[in-house]
Amino acid sequence: MQNKLPLYLILSLLLLALLAVVSLYMGVYIFEKHSFTEIFSGLINNDGSISDSDRFVLMDLRLPRIVMAILIGSALSVSGTCLQGMFRNPLATPDLLGITAGASLFAAVTIVLGVYIKPYIPEVFHFSLLSFMAFIGALLTMLLVYRMSTTNGKTNVVVMLLTGVAVTALGFAVMGLLIYISKEEQLRDLTFWNLGSVSGASWTKNGILAVVITVCYFVLLPKGKALNAMMLGEKDAEHLGIPVERIKKQIVILTALMIGTCVAFAGTISFVGLIVPYILRLIFRSNYHIILPLSAVFGSILLLTADTISRTMAPPSEIPIGILTAFMGAPIFIIILIRSRKTM
Repeated sequence: MQNKLPLYLILSLLLLALLAVVSLYMGVYIFEKHSFTEIFSGLINNDGSISDSDRFVLMDLRLPRIVMAILIGSALSVSGTCLQGMFRNPLATPDLLGITAGASLFAAVTIVLGVYIKPYIPEVFHFSLLSFMAFIGALLTMLLVYRMSTTNGKTNVVVMLLTGVAVTALGFAVMGLLIYISKEEQLRDLTFWNLGSVSGASWTKNGILAVVITVCYFVLLPKGKALNAMMLGEKDAEHLGIPVERIKKQIVILTALMIGTCVAFAGTISFVGLIVPYILRLIFRSNYHIILPLSAVFGSILLLTADTISRTMAPPSEIPIGILTAFMGAPIFIIILIRSRKTM
């Protein structure tokens, strides 16, 4: 089955490309030129065959949004897969562990109180302050959950989930306070963060996301065999020559970096890191050598599908993408709980 991994990746990438083309044509606005070949040729040749309105909708609205959905869906899915492998539990996702809530909380503090923070930091860091604070929130939450739930290399699932619940509850409490004291513009931004959306996509944000994800994937994606060994137990993995502690530190820091960046640009999008690994695990068991790279593609497929539905279901308005992923993820979460009940 491992020998077929390149074939699986090629087929899934073709599916993603097809979905991206379909998503490009979905929406209220109808392009003057209906052929994808004509649109693509006009963009490449820049021969004036595409109207300014077509070019604006294509290059400044839909394409950046499609790219952001692909990047964020992939990052959230890989983050969830890595955390599940590290904790050896299918419930270990960024949302259920409170990591997303921690990143959202620090992002919300920056939105409401950033005007008081910015005078004390160099102006060159003002643009990246939100992303940096979201990363700090995700990292601190990840460290807290890991320290509280892991003893002598063994993870207490109950403590892990309760810590995530506590962090999420604290995040909601502070968020409520921030909503109470926020101004109208800040309240609008906070609402955007709570519901999750990729409507604020831009090529600058996509460039930052692409750099962060590329660096993280360079380290995380080859860790499939190490995660397979860690499923046997950390001590057994060490006997097989796996540097367990180093890998765990890399997963903690890099998943926090990806989640923090995603939250900074798209807000809270839940359950992507739960849905994709669960479906892939049904097909490929717990073989992370296959699941890890495939989750990077199928996370993109899931979020791009959800975003396409969100902006075409009730035109001209759109349903926040975080609501759709929650509707998809909650039943799967219940199924996992029912199936895990026998082993708890």
